[in-house]
Amino acid sequence: MAGIVHFENVGLRYGTGAETLSDLSFTIPKGSFHLLTGPSGAGKTSLLSLITLAQRPSRGIVQLFGEDVGALSRRHLPGLRRRIGVVFQDFRLVPSLSAYDNVALPLRIAGMTEREIGPRVAELLDWVGLAPRAAARPATLSGGEQQRVAIARAVITAPDLIVADEPTGNVDPDMAGRVFHLLESLNRNGTTVLVATHDIHLLRRAPAGVIMHLTRGRIADPAGELRNPPVRTAVNA
Repeated sequence: MAGIVHFENVGLRYGTGAETLSDLSFTIPKGSFHLLTGPSGAGKTSLLSLITLAQRPSRGIVQLFGEDVGALSRRHLPGLRRRIGVVFQDFRLVPSLSAYDNVALPLRIAGMTEREIGPRVAELLDWVGLAPRAAARPATLSGGEQQRVAIARAVITAPDLIVADEPTGNVDPDMAGRVFHLLESLNRNGTTVLVATHDIHLLRRAPAGVIMHLTRGRIADPAGELRNPPVRTAVNA
């Protein structure tokens, strides 16, 4: 079974320079929770860009949800993208919109009616603890509040896969724990989660089997664990 994400001998090169990513082979099973870590310049952002379909590989096979990305036409990619929720390190909230409207944006783009949108947005804002701040614009929210809005926006369409890039990088340790707990809750409900992080506190509490180490564009996996990684429901709190 290919899993939610499957890479076979994948390489990524920008222009004519050396490969940024080389010979990546791993599988992320449905319902699992993985942490991606590595030093700056290791290629984490490039790897996430392949998984979120912002880039296509220079060589090798990338499969998402059982589909060979390289074999798909561009018109089929939006359908795959809708199954992926992305939480960016810099939040990428629309500054002119309220927290409510930022969360509602993906549903409006999908053509849902306001009657359908309202209860879903209200439920999610309550879930992330921001119901009283629904009318607030991003500039008036703290970093942790903005991150929670970004998580709510990423999951409002009920994606099969959440990819979070340094979701705790701009918040204090207490808020980092709360943000991570939200991601764990999503995983317990069946969503596959991949988190790129440098946060040593998160890495220390995670079992080794869920950590993917990326170094110089390659995954350090001497035991071969990522070829058949354990399926987990959550990282233990």
